[in-house]
Amino acid sequence: MKTITNTKYVKFLLFAALLISSFTYAQEEEESEEPKFSLSGTVDAYYRANLNSANSGDNYSAPGSSFANLPGFALGMANVIVSYEGEKVGFVGDLVFGPRGTDAIFASPLYSATGDIVNQLYVYWNVSENVTFTFGNWNTFLGYEVISPAANFNYSTSYLFSYGPFSHTGLKVDFDLGNDWSAMLAVMNPTDLTEFNPTGTYAYGAQLGYSGQFLNLLADDGAFEIDYTGGFDITDSFFLGINAAYFDGSDDTGFAGGALYPQLKTSENFTLGLRGEYFVETGDFGAIGTGLEDSSVFALTLTGSATIGDLIIKPELRLDNASDDAFLDADGEPIKSLSSFVLAAIYAF
Repeated sequence: MKTITNTKYVKFLLFAALLISSFTYAQEEEESEEPKFSLSGTVDAYYRANLNSANSGDNYSAPGSSFANLPGFALGMANVIVSYEGEKVGFVGDLVFGPRGTDAIFASPLYSATGDIVNQLYVYWNVSENVTFTFGNWNTFLGYEVISPAANFNYSTSYLFSYGPFSHTGLKVDFDLGNDWSAMLAVMNPTDLTEFNPTGTYAYGAQLGYSGQFLNLLADDGAFEIDYTGGFDITDSFFLGINAAYFDGSDDTGFAGGALYPQLKTSENFTLGLRGEYFVETGDFGAIGTGLEDSSVFALTLTGSATIGDLIIKPELRLDNASDDAFLDADGEPIKSLSSFVLAAIYAF
């Protein structure tokens, strides 16, 4: 090795190298100080009142869809999500407390006394820029709507969402195919059995996506569901969401339906949206609640969404019109239509 001569030129090079290394170290230290853990979630509550039916007692009616169906002032849930995002690996722990969370993970607990608070619990590995493995419990990939009230535009939920799967536990692989194409393959416990597998059978899922449009498939012990979820920005202020699904159960029952979600942004802090949904049962599936075979329902939900900082206020009018008597009026007489009002408040952090 050549001996370093102590000259002014060498001293200058050493000084320059020291400055460069110090600058590089400072950059690396600054990058390492970026938070790797994150804490997020929501808190929501609401008020609900029927306009053509009783609001308490045996004659109280509510739509057959999930979550926002309790009378008067009611609680949604507190949702707390702890996550770590590394360069290659990470995890998500998603806990829910309250009626909405309990309804979302209705198939738990199977094992632990605290099983009914785990909404999602998974680890992931970015094998490459184009391939990610996820292992654990995650919310379903089917459908337009989700469990989180902050991620949905309408506060009450659709029939399609309510009777599709909520969550899966298993292993999935996501592929970025390039040019806005994506794909996913999964092997899972039976649908909504999230803590362990008590049956010894497995469900299989697949997804093909292109530029925000997704075709989803689920096969589960003789049952089969195909689902399309997507949407289009018609203009800068007008968005149209779309969901359609067909489910064939293993017991000669099932459902089919479609929903449109037009949303118009009228200002920086207010958006008006409509959900129009048609849902039909095959056989006596039980979703609409008529007790008759092949019942259907057409539901219109008009929702306003106003943001005040991290707080979202959602007033909502909903009309459910069934093909058969699915509801009760204030006197307890069967009726086909139910109209209701909801005012929800959601804080997202």
